Amino acid sequence: MPDDDQPQRRAKADLDREFSDLYRAHLRDVYSYAYYRVGNHHDAEDLTEQTFLQAYRHYERALRESDGRPLRPWLIRIAHNLAANFYRDRARKPQSSIEDAAVISSPHTTETLVEGRAELERILSGVQQLPDDRREALIMRFALDMDNREIARALGRSDGATKVLLHRAIKQLEGIVADPEPEPRPEAAP
Repeated sequence: MPDDDQPQRRAKADLDREFSDLYRAHLRDVYSYAYYRVGNHHDAEDLTEQTFLQAYRHYERALRESDGRPLRPWLIRIAHNLAANFYRDRARKPQSSIEDAAVISSPHTTETLVEGRAELERILSGVQQLPDDRREALIMRFALDMDNREIARALGRSDGATKVLLHRAIKQLEGIVADPEPEPRPEAAP
């Protein structure tokens, strides 16, 4: 008696194989994006896992709708939405900051590890001060090396709007990094 499910199983196996290839090709990008968004290795791993689980559930539809375009922006968009949910959930359940934890002494004290650290911290701090859309665009551009068209697709914007967004984000970040810390303003006398 012939197995009527065999063609379906074969098609499912082909889809699973294609998704595995997509996973291998973009795991690093999705994790990097998640890490830059949440700044924590464990949370970034969780977001990456959630991204690929959600992507797997909708993979067949994404293939049909992609019209042959790369799926990396689609994956980053999923990660973007999950990160937004992560922050929304975190706001509802406040947690203690890492700065509140005891200082851990670093076993690495060589000059090469410390070199440029202050500048990097200033830049990363500046990135955190940017509005969400500008921060997202910079992360995608410089951490993930996405081109403007991919960023536009991931953010649901036009190519032109994305170019303007990146330009403004870079200019704003340059201003933040170039300015020394603002001095406190004196209180106005009553």
